[in-house]
Amino acid sequence: MFVLMRLISLILVVFALMLMGGDVVTSLEKGGHISVRSLAEVWELFDKGGVEIFKAWNAAHLPGFLAGAIAWLLGVWSWLVVGLVGIVLAFLFGQKHETA
Repeated sequence: MFVLMRLISLILVVFALMLMGGDVVTSLEKGGHISVRSLAEVWELFDKGGVEIFKAWNAAHLPGFLAGAIAWLLGVWSWLVVGLVGIVLAFLFGQKHETA
């Protein structure tokens, strides 16, 4: 279990670095204008209508504070969300040193 979670955390951190690199390249293409994709924008790259369907479902079925929190999370930088989850998993499932 620990090995699987450590692998997942490594994959998430690498994916976050890839997202950050993509934002750097996009910023360079725009002449230095800083461009950072949100989690919703990255989701739209894979499924155009999925984000809008999820937002409508979110607003209709969840309580206001939870719907607002999820809407806020979709607006946060994608690499930040993915990277933080990966780092937290890496700390939680890191190597355990046994003491004698």
